[in-house]
Amino acid sequence: MNYRIKDLCKEKGITIGELSDKVGIARESISRIIGGNNTSTDTLQKIATALNVPISALFDEAHPSNIIKCPNCGTELEVKKKE
Repeated sequence: MNYRIKDLCKEKGITIGELSDKVGIARESISRIIGGNNTSTDTLQKIATALNVPISALFDEAHPSNIIKCPNCGTELEVKKKE
């Protein structure tokens, strides 16, 4: 899952560290979520509240579901069905 958390932080002028303090979870956890790890809706709601945006704003609708990011380097990879 791709989230817009990093973009929203830039728009709001806050760092990931500041966001983690507001949300009350470790910076590393926020980084993992940004990197595409799944998380609970409760955590997403806390992040949305801290960023003062609706929870729907956290979701990146620009990426089709067959595009994933490499968790190591961030390169976008397209998944194709084998025919």
